Amino acid sequence: MNAGLQIGQFLINALFSFYIIIVLLRLLLTLVHANFYNPISQFVVSLTNPPLRLLRRVLPPVGRLDTASIVLLLALQAAEVYIMGLLQGITLPAGIVFLVAIRELLLLLVYIYIGAIIIQALMSWVTPMSGSYHPAANLLDSLTSPLLTPIRRVVPLIGMIDLSPLIALLLLNVALILIQNLLG
Repeated sequence: MNAGLQIGQFLINALFSFYIIIVLLRLLLTLVHANFYNPISQFVVSLTNPPLRLLRRVLPPVGRLDTASIVLLLALQAAEVYIMGLLQGITLPAGIVFLVAIRELLLLLVYIYIGAIIIQALMSWVTPMSGSYHPAANLLDSLTSPLLTPIRRVVPLIGMIDLSPLIALLLLNVALILIQNLLG
């Protein structure tokens, strides 16, 4: 494979992945009712508003579910899968592109939660010592609470140590294995 093709694949993957992550964060932050006055939330909203505003004219939300975000995520991920296939000289059927797109989005969702839990755990060690507030702390708490709260109900604190993030990480890794094997 020549360097130009590798650079092209890298750039396409990086650009699509960045924007897909931003749109997925927008969807997740909406679902957990995160603070949209937070500077990080404002950044996410400002990057995702242009295409979502257009899509919302056609696709209204269903309850709390933002269908425009879901359609945009699927379209972006499917476009990335199709373009990457073309760069490798493969023309994938639409059904395969759609299934691969769903698989990749599910994997990304799990990776976002793994990253959020790890960052939140690290910040809990550092932030109390410094006494400073970081805008990400509140968003991470909003994002991870729906996952950690049920675990905290079952697993009590051991001394002053909360094992719920560790258990959540184990469960998320099991989810990764299942997604990779069932949709692989």
